[in-house]
Amino acid sequence: MLGSRCGQARLGRAADTEIPRHVVLLTHVLARTPNFMDPLIPGLPDEVALECLLRVPYTGFRAVRSTCKQWRAEVQSPGFYRLRRAGGHARTVVAFTQSEQPSCADGGAPANKHQASSAPAVTMPYRISLFEPDTGAWDVLPGIPGLPHGLPLFCRVAGAGRSLIVVGGWEPSSWAASDEVFVYDFVSGAWRRGARMPGPRRSFFACASDADRMVLVAGGHDDEKNALRSALAYDVVADEWAHLPDMALERDECKGVFRAGALHVVGGYSTEMQGRFGRCSEAFDVATQRWGPVEEDTLETGMCPRSCVASGEGLYRCREGQVEAQNRSTWCAVAEVPEDARLAPCLVAVGVGRLVVVGSACHGGPHACYLLEEAEEGGKQRWAWRRMAAPEEYSGHVQDGCCLDI
Repeated sequence: MLGSRCGQARLGRAADTEIPRHVVLLTHVLARTPNFMDPLIPGLPDEVALECLLRVPYTGFRAVRSTCKQWRAEVQSPGFYRLRRAGGHARTVVAFTQSEQPSCADGGAPANKHQASSAPAVTMPYRISLFEPDTGAWDVLPGIPGLPHGLPLFCRVAGAGRSLIVVGGWEPSSWAASDEVFVYDFVSGAWRRGARMPGPRRSFFACASDADRMVLVAGGHDDEKNALRSALAYDVVADEWAHLPDMALERDECKGVFRAGALHVVGGYSTEMQGRFGRCSEAFDVATQRWGPVEEDTLETGMCPRSCVASGEGLYRCREGQVEAQNRSTWCAVAEVPEDARLAPCLVAVGVGRLVVVGSACHGGPHACYLLEEAEEGGKQRWAWRRMAAPEEYSGHVQDGCCLDI
């Protein structure tokens, strides 16, 4: 079922790009006629009115949805988002789990999972910050109802379609692992609770999305610090979890990236190795529902995979003050990270050839945001940094991040 759903989504997107856009637009308009006879905007042909709606920024979706039944049905239809992407109207948004104050990096939150044995101290709350690389705009999502202490610590975030999904983490008041799932819909502008993650409550797991409707989870550890091989898939639209085949190896503190139709689980370590990171990876093909062979030389021994991201068909990471790109089994430096963003960097891929880096110069210091872009100069490919101004309230510590095209 998982493979067929993802396959249908890919075919739907491919069809929209292969058929002339005006034909797709007219087909979309004709499909709504039996349900709504009144025009979308009085005095305008529906195809022109639809072009207007397609250009509304995502921040206006909630207002559009509440205007009338026709507009609500339009912005809630899957075809509306395919047309936005095809017409180049989608907005690229980066979502960060970010502390409300920069001092949170030195606050009561544990630096890693091995510090969770004592009673919890007071910690500054984390929230979802939004950043648009193309405009430099920053915003913050409303808090999740029922979570007075903010986001779960070390939760994972993933974007799927028009939704942002928050998975797992630790309860800030007790540091107990959570199996809860929260979904923010950018159309309704509201949070909902998703189906709880099945199986043992896991921490520090790999998490990635196909960007359409599936969020994939693998590895991590249970409450007894046992590394896990199990994997799961969450269908955001159906609000259902499915068990996937186990990985070949146990992987605690692994990183998940999605590329080329597969979930790639990078690095991590087994229960016996406890903190000594391995160098291999393995990939789950969504279409075939199978794990591929273990790839032995993805990382160096002892390398934490936290900063690994996928951009296009390549892997990138931050290591020792450098952004590096994988070239087969070797890594090559492509750019030096600015000095005020080298500590605890969070790396997020935003399309092909663009990376966002958020980090600080020292423990407890404000976090700076940079955009790294690849461009052709003099017949050669070069990478260039651009500092992105961030208001003080968006300079807190970042634990995780993901990218959405809305």
